[in-house]
Amino acid sequence: MQNAVVSREAWLSARLDLLKAEKELTRRRDEVARQRLALPWVRIDKDYTFDTPDGPRKLADLFDDRSQLLVQHFMFAPGWKQGCRSCSFMADHTDGMNRHLVHHDVTMIAVSRAPLEEIERFRRRMGWQFPWVSSNGSSFNYDFRVSFTPEEIASGRVDYNFGEWQMTGEEWPGVSAFFKDEAGDVFHTYSTYGRGVEVIMGTYAMLDIAPKGRNEAEGMDWVRHHDRYEPVA
Repeated sequence: MQNAVVSREAWLSARLDLLKAEKELTRRRDEVARQRLALPWVRIDKDYTFDTPDGPRKLADLFDDRSQLLVQHFMFAPGWKQGCRSCSFMADHTDGMNRHLVHHDVTMIAVSRAPLEEIERFRRRMGWQFPWVSSNGSSFNYDFRVSFTPEEIASGRVDYNFGEWQMTGEEWPGVSAFFKDEAGDVFHTYSTYGRGVEVIMGTYAMLDIAPKGRNEAEGMDWVRHHDRYEPVA
C-alpha cells in the first residue's frame, strides 16, 4: 500500500509536524542519557577470569589501559555450530565503531560462553577484528543475566531484562558498561537487554528513515549471517 502522494507544500506541512515530534524525542533522549550518566555504580567484587587469545585475563585487564569498557553479551553457547544471527548482525557494526571508540577512552569487546577455539573459528569465518573472549568456566554470563541454567529454563520463566521473561532459552543478548578507576577497581555502571541492544544496530537507524522502514513480518526475520545472504545484483 502506497502512502498518499501530495504537493510539495502539503508534504512540507506534514514534515514540519513530524519535525516537532522528532525534536521532542531528541530532547527526551538527551534527558534519558543524563539519567543514565547519573546512575549509581556497583563495585565488581568477583574475580572473573576470561580465556583470550593472549591467555587468561581478569575483567580489569580487558579495558586495555582505558577507563571504560563496553561488552556485547554475544549469544554463543558451548557446542553451538555458530553464533546467534541477531548477535552477529549487532557485531557487524562493532569494528567500524571501534576505530573511533578507542580514541575516546572506550574499549568494546564481545563475551560469550563458548570455548575460545569455537569463538575464534566463527570470528575468522565472519572476518571480525574486535576482541572476543570466552567466559566459559566463570559465572559472568549468569551473573549478568544473559545465560540461564537448565533449572531456570525448566521453570518456564527466567529473570531477564530486569523482570520475569517467559520466552525461556539458555542465551539472551545484552550490552553492559564498566568503569575502571586509577586504583584498578572495576564498577558495573549500566546494562541493557531486549530491544535495548538496538543501540549497536546502526543499520536499523537507517532503515527507520527508509521509505519501507524496518519492513519486518516478525522482528529480525530477514537478518542472516552476512556470509549467508543470497547474492544481490
